[in-house]
Amino acid sequence: MVIFGAAGDLTKRKLIPALYNLKKSKLLPDNFAVIGVARAEMNDEEFRHRLSDEMREFATDDIDPQIWHWLEERLFYLSGDFNDDQTYPRLKELLSKTDNERHTQGNYLFYLATAPDYFAPIVERLGTAGLTREEEDKGWRHVVIEKPFGSDLESAKKLNADIKEVLDERQIYRIDHYLGKETVQNIMVFRFGNGIFEPIWNRRYIDCVQITAAEKVGVEQRGGYYEQAGALRDMVPNHLLQLVTLTAMEPPISFDADAVRDEQTKILHAIQHPSPEEAARRAVRGQYDAGEIDGEKVPAYRSEPNVAPDSKSKHSSL
Repeated sequence: MVIFGAAGDLTKRKLIPALYNLKKSKLLPDNFAVIGVARAEMNDEEFRHRLSDEMREFATDDIDPQIWHWLEERLFYLSGDFNDDQTYPRLKELLSKTDNERHTQGNYLFYLATAPDYFAPIVERLGTAGLTREEEDKGWRHVVIEKPFGSDLESAKKLNADIKEVLDERQIYRIDHYLGKETVQNIMVFRFGNGIFEPIWNRRYIDCVQITAAEKVGVEQRGGYYEQAGALRDMVPNHLLQLVTLTAMEPPISFDADAVRDEQTKILHAIQHPSPEEAARRAVRGQYDAGEIDGEKVPAYRSEPNVAPDSKSKHSSL
């Protein structure tokens, strides 16, 4: 597994704790390794030490030293700029070395935990370096792309076109980590596998559905991203609309990914589109002020790092 953006927020909060949990559940093979790629200058030991410290903060349960040691010794690091063509031959060399040492059989999962501007350039350079080419009996090559997938319809179409010049559709995984939440994953079981709720989950018995995304953290070190993208674009077109579709869709013919997606798509087509004037009347946007969470004081949005003190971003919060 190659993580582009290995020094970033997503890696420490989600990816490394998730890999630890997979190992704890005995779902990772012994022939496994992680290569982190980022601009920060670090060696393998510094990378491991950094993630060890971060795991103490973001682990979802008590850390088993034996399990963490198993994962820690499989963590490697490559310092390089994503836009530097020379980064990718160096990565290819490190992957070959890791294949030989860890017997990973040439199976590569590239996870793009980066700013969206890097998605297409990274895929293009991976292709140029021959790292996305699949050959018979020489392993698979997959690319995971985190949301946001474009900033609007046109940019999403362009990103799709750019990456499909390099990758086959079956190699591409466009993901929304919100769907990994246990409560979200249980929605379909709760709806379709429950003899009490399944018969009455319809408009004759349900008057209103309210979906709340309640967070206990501010933007923290992501101020630059939120100043540009904002909470509206960050949360609604992916996280919240996923919840809307899972809540309102009809039963799929199976729980295969394509069948579920087809039913979700029907809900998106059925949603009424308010005019700009209606949207302005029916929506409230703002920037959060200073306050307390669980008894601890937290700063206002404009006091967060990398946020302009006079920020007027209309997208900065809901």
